Amino acid sequence: SSTAITRARFVTRNTKGCRRLRLHPFDHFVILGQMNHLAPVRRSPPELLAPAGDWECLRAAVENGADAVYFGLDCGFNARYRATNFGIADLPEVVKTVHRRGVRAYVTLNTLVFPEEMPKVAQVIASVAEAGIDAVLVQDFGVVRLVKAICPQMEVHASTQMSLTSAETIRAANQLGLSRVVLARELSVKEITRIASSTEMPLEVFIHGALCVAYSGQCLTSESLGGRSANRGQCAQACRLPYELVCDGLDRDMGDVRYLLSPQDLAGYEAIPLLIDAGVASLKIEGRLKTPEYVANITHHYRKAIDDAMAGASVSISATDREEMELSFSRGFSPGWLQGNDHKRLVPGLDSAKRGIELGRVTKIQPHAIQLRLAASVALGDGVAIRGRSADGNSPRVDDQGGRVYSLCDERGAPRQQMQANELALIGFGRYELDTTDVSIGAVVFKNDDPQLNRRLRSTFTGEDPLRRQALDLQVVAETGKPLRITGSLSNGISAQATGVELLSRATKRPIDLDVLKDKLSRLGGTPFELRELQATIVDEPMVPLGMLNQLRRDLVASLLVQLEQNPSRRIDLAAGRDLLQPIRELDGGEDAACEPRLAVLCRTLEQVEASCLSNVDLVYVDFHDIRRYADAVLMARKHSVPIGIASVRIQKPGEMGLLRVLRRHQPDLLLARNLAAIDYCHEGNVAAVADFSLNVANHRSAEWIRSLGVQRVTASYDLNREQILGLIDSIPPSWLEVVLHQHMPMFHMEHCVFCAILSPGTNKTNCGRPCDRHEVKLRDRVGAEHPLQADVACRNTLYNATPQSGAEIAAELIRREIRWFRIELLTEDREHSRDTISLYRQLLQGQIAAQEVWRRLNASNRLGVTRGTLESKRNPLAIL
Repeated sequence: SSTAITRARFVTRNTKGCRRLRLHPFDHFVILGQMNHLAPVRRSPPELLAPAGDWECLRAAVENGADAVYFGLDCGFNARYRATNFGIADLPEVVKTVHRRGVRAYVTLNTLVFPEEMPKVAQVIASVAEAGIDAVLVQDFGVVRLVKAICPQMEVHASTQMSLTSAETIRAANQLGLSRVVLARELSVKEITRIASSTEMPLEVFIHGALCVAYSGQCLTSESLGGRSANRGQCAQACRLPYELVCDGLDRDMGDVRYLLSPQDLAGYEAIPLLIDAGVASLKIEGRLKTPEYVANITHHYRKAIDDAMAGASVSISATDREEMELSFSRGFSPGWLQGNDHKRLVPGLDSAKRGIELGRVTKIQPHAIQLRLAASVALGDGVAIRGRSADGNSPRVDDQGGRVYSLCDERGAPRQQMQANELALIGFGRYELDTTDVSIGAVVFKNDDPQLNRRLRSTFTGEDPLRRQALDLQVVAETGKPLRITGSLSNGISAQATGVELLSRATKRPIDLDVLKDKLSRLGGTPFELRELQATIVDEPMVPLGMLNQLRRDLVASLLVQLEQNPSRRIDLAAGRDLLQPIRELDGGEDAACEPRLAVLCRTLEQVEASCLSNVDLVYVDFHDIRRYADAVLMARKHSVPIGIASVRIQKPGEMGLLRVLRRHQPDLLLARNLAAIDYCHEGNVAAVADFSLNVANHRSAEWIRSLGVQRVTASYDLNREQILGLIDSIPPSWLEVVLHQHMPMFHMEHCVFCAILSPGTNKTNCGRPCDRHEVKLRDRVGAEHPLQADVACRNTLYNATPQSGAEIAAELIRREIRWFRIELLTEDREHSRDTISLYRQLLQGQIAAQEVWRRLNASNRLGVTRGTLESKRNPLAIL
């Protein structure tokens, strides 16, 4: 036959069989003949998602193998307020740039939004959709609803701040129309696998980067201490500060362990094969505040790790690669929570800032120089830090110090440009850079910057030609008497065709062949494509002019680029979201409008429950560390004819629905639901519920959605100040809302257990011996405040602000606006103090005393004083009376 069909495929084959064949993720196979068995098929490759804080970071991510990038906008509403961020005007060019490379773009709109900000957010959503952004990451339930109203086709990814930690929470949130859920960092591979097997929702998992010690979306520390809300993108990183441990009223000597709440960074590369097998859709690198060199470095290594896993190879990082990753940024690497809880490994407590790699320990000290046996290579110009250490082991540890390597000599005193591991090196610093009086023999030295590495990393994203290209498959039909036809296809399904204008003639000397086609059509330098597969159908020995091949190749590339740059077809209707911007009015006027203000008290001890019942409060909530004591609390409330509600845990993880069933067996009047799984459970079981502050309700459309799930009332978010809570009240029926007037702010809510890490030889709740049952622990901060630490029934820790906060000054205004349910939350108060506090707030709500009298009386009875808290305007500094 004069017809020849040939194929060239650029893959690595193994002569021992196909099981170790290095495959492209989008390969298709036709099975011919009979096979006795099939090897297990690995799932589709997960997306590699990288941060892009600015243009350089974006290029670094793309060139080093990211499948998608995420970034914030400078108009706000993103959880990295301090990041550079892009402007809305940049979005069309950003989308064009990444889509040409086959990369998706996600915008972070992952903060809480107040009612008065909703019109601005609506305009941002419309602009993002018009620019062709592929998805938005959202925390706020109301913002999700706004996105789906304005652009129904826009993908919405639930950010990790939405606190979706189980299949049950995802099922409840799925009513919003989510396309993906970013799971909490605190989940293990086992838990992630369990979630993935119980939901069809695509899941995104953090795989590398800094770890918050608190659950994202549940950290109120910056808000509590300084009015800077982490849920508004203004985290002050209080977890990275030093703390002292006070156990049973006595200081505990911790030696050099000072950073009790600062986790090591996540490096989850070993878990990649298991996460792929679990069906995880996306692996996410943290780092929108990091350098482009960091983005290039980490993205490159995780690209390789994913590709190795998909090819069936083992996933491992060499010692050299790990050092490179740690040099870009590291507080020390750990698997985070992916391997389960190991509280000692997660938080060693020795460092809180970037440390890099260990270079060795000081063996000799000279003026402006130190000697050490090297554990890694070092060169002139490298950055070096020396861990501060007390000279006698008893005095406070001094701060770390260091600088650039100014001189470098070997043990013979010979100057060197660079030295390797195991050599004895004398490292010199510039004048005044090092105070040797604060350096001790044995101090650990770290290398935290490598200019040579940085230059190499920069070269990956600063060149003119793209390094990372899309795989292009070509089909060529060359037949005498017909025009040449070339069809190109990309892995995402986009295809284009280029056809010659002239008919091919029969060759007299050199008919076209596969080698020539491959040579000419693979010349794709300067384009974002590379030839992967060439399939040619050659009929009747045609002659193909080389100029024609080159022109059709250029035409094909241009056609593909036009399609890649074309925005998706969407309906964008800003007007469709306007109804959601309007306040919500209750048709019947609200049954509570004529009622007297009601007072609920949250108790954490039976003593407080008794004091509350004897004070004739309208409702008692109980939140106990020991779940067995709820029966006693319910019995006591029933004895005094006081309605009682039991609080759920704030975080619900796989396998923990049994906790809700235990609470229900006590037959309380309602549950104080602190997560979506608890709300959904109450709705299905016809159990009355009140949504707590941890649902982060900050606007009317978020409140409306939570109410639609069946709750009686919604507790306002602790992120709201005076003006913001009044704005929320003006936008919803007042009967929907419950306002907390007095509480010790729950600052850090953590999977990490400080009790286990410090007071137990064990590593987690299975072997810790429960020191939380026997010890009272407080953490003392830098200003001397001693913040109480408590564990809940699921062994999660909460650090409470030492000083209670109060909204007494706004109570009268709230009553005028027809708010009828108020709450005070007790922590460690005894019976007498509880009774006095309840009495004061009862009198306040009844108009019998002024707010100033509440302040005066509470200050007299509480040595810690009372702080004007979240209900005070943040335009004023926090005042401790």
